[in-house]
Amino acid sequence: MPHITGDDGVKLYFEEAGHGAPLLFVHEFAGDWRSWEPQMRHFSRYYRCITFSARGFPPSDVPTDPASYSQERARDDIAAILDGLDLEAAHVVGLSMGGFATLHFGITYPQRCRSLVIAGCGYGAEPDSRAQFAEEAETAAHRFEELGMTEAGESYALGPTRVQFQNRDPRGWREFRDQLIEHSALGSAQTLRGVQKERPSLYELVDEMKRITAPTLVLTGDEDWPCLEPALLMKREIETAALAVIPNAGHTINLETPEAFNRLVEEFLFTVETGRWPQRDPRATSRAILGTK
Repeated sequence: MPHITGDDGVKLYFEEAGHGAPLLFVHEFAGDWRSWEPQMRHFSRYYRCITFSARGFPPSDVPTDPASYSQERARDDIAAILDGLDLEAAHVVGLSMGGFATLHFGITYPQRCRSLVIAGCGYGAEPDSRAQFAEEAETAAHRFEELGMTEAGESYALGPTRVQFQNRDPRGWREFRDQLIEHSALGSAQTLRGVQKERPSLYELVDEMKRITAPTLVLTGDEDWPCLEPALLMKREIETAALAVIPNAGHTINLETPEAFNRLVEEFLFTVETGRWPQRDPRATSRAILGTK
């Protein structure tokens, strides 16, 4: 099985398909390398596509040391994958936990980003929800440890922004749930505590967002309630960002609405690759409503 070793010795499982410009997918907390199959099949016709499992998600290593899990580690594991494949830069697509890692990667390693797709990013980001999110993350971690993946994972897969997936595509949702409950309870709990619970709010990263120069597409479902306002924040603060909202969709948009997700990403990547992605005209940020004096 192919693995790449990070700078701290943690081995990361990856798969790749296709040829062309590198396109790297970074999964969400409830997913793993398999979560991007609809995208791997579609985009590998045009790009060199890479998917991997984050640390704590088999067949990648599951470190027992809590210090092995952090937002910085998640960010740097993206760099480790590129280094292991001798890639200077790539288009990077991340969902949720992977979206946060993608954002941080774009801030820290701008020279390595051909473009960024930040999808479903925002859980716990709003200032008035920080304490609630931290409490829920700790509760979820405890449930994975005490109840095990089957029971706790079943409940997690039925969160308020995932029932849309179940209603739209019951068969696809069952596959998603079945893959989730195969995860490591230890890895899931450690990830919740070290990455999810401790990561900074997006509202604390405004100055850093302003420095992003890579073409950026922000994606969210319109029923992914915790991500709507953060998506607007990223649109406002990243001068190279566009925002697209998928109607009647929840959190797991790459699986729930793969056709819409792939179309939006495909159009974005084509525009980037042809050198036509714009930077925002500063006149568009005027505080005037009608533009009249």
